[in-house]
Amino acid sequence: MAKHQQKQQKLAVLFDAANISYTLTRPILQRAANYGELSVKRAYGDWTLPRMGRMRNVLLHHAIEPVQLFPYTKGKNAADIMLTLEAMALVHTGQFDGICIASSDSDLTPLAYCIRREGLRVIGFGGRHTPRPFVAACDNFIYTESIMAA
Repeated sequence: MAKHQQKQQKLAVLFDAANISYTLTRPILQRAANYGELSVKRAYGDWTLPRMGRMRNVLLHHAIEPVQLFPYTKGKNAADIMLTLEAMALVHTGQFDGICIASSDSDLTPLAYCIRREGLRVIGFGGRHTPRPFVAACDNFIYTESIMAA
């Protein structure tokens, strides 16, 4: 008789591209894959900016869908808002077991609360400077410094 196999968790990985270095993309994806199947991979940013060029190349290499955010005005949280909207849309499809959020931005703390209230797992990725409320709001939080050293 075949052993009962546990269903693999289905995850979405969402990158705040203005907040996470392109050098962290691969290590984040590798660590996230330890938690389940990465069914959706998206990165949010203004891809027309020259400083986003390296990240654009990394996205293509790792089949991450770029989500273009135009700079309607300076100093606003367009990436945070779009990431939040799309994360909740993914949650409400009922197809996911968890959402990975790659950002060191505490503005995403309420998003983590909402996702967990819906019964999904939240796995955060960010630097040691990530504010404690965001770290605590995630079920698991992986400091990017630790995965770069690994």
